[in-house]
Amino acid sequence: AGAERRALGDERPQTSEVLSTIEATGRSAMAEMRRLLGMLRRSDDELALAPQPSLRHLGSLVEQVREAGMPVELRVEGDERPIPPGIDLSAYRIVQEALTNALKHAGPAHARVTVRYGERELDIEIADDGAGVNGDAPPGGHGLVGMRERVALFGGDLATGRQSGGGYAVRARLPLAGGAS
Repeated sequence: AGAERRALGDERPQTSEVLSTIEATGRSAMAEMRRLLGMLRRSDDELALAPQPSLRHLGSLVEQVREAGMPVELRVEGDERPIPPGIDLSAYRIVQEALTNALKHAGPAHARVTVRYGERELDIEIADDGAGVNGDAPPGGHGLVGMRERVALFGGDLATGRQSGGGYAVRARLPLAGGAS
C-alpha cells in the first residue's frame, strides 16, 4: 500500500489517503504479530508492560478513518467499565478491520460504530451505507476470518453481510462473564 501510494503521487489524493490508512493498519498488524511472537519468550511481568490497543483508543481510530475520507459516527452505550484485556483487544481489532473493509469496499459511504456495554456481554456493530464493490459484499478475506476467530476464542457470535436497506454490517457479541481473559 505504501509503495502504491508513493507511485500514485499527487494524482488522486483521496486514493492516497485510503492507501495511507491501509499502510498504517498493516504496520499496526505487523507490530501486533511481533508482540504475539515475543510473548512466547517473555514472562508474565514483561507482558504486562507491553501497550495494547484498546476500546479506549477508538476515538483515535475513528479519527484516522475520517481523515482517510469516510465520515464515521461513534456511539458508546451502557456503562463503560474495564473488561478482560483479551476481549478489549479483540473488540478493538474487530472495529479496526471492519472500518478498513468499509474504506476498501464501500465506495462513497458513511459508517457508524456502536459499542454496547451490557451486564454480561459486549456488543459491537460497525455498519456502512455504501454500495460495495460492484454492489456486492466484501469478499471473504483474512479480515473476516480473523474476526470470526477472535469472536470464537471467547465463545461469542459474529454476523456479517449486506443490510436490507443497503450497505454492509458487522455485528459481534463477546461474552464478558466466563470467557478467557
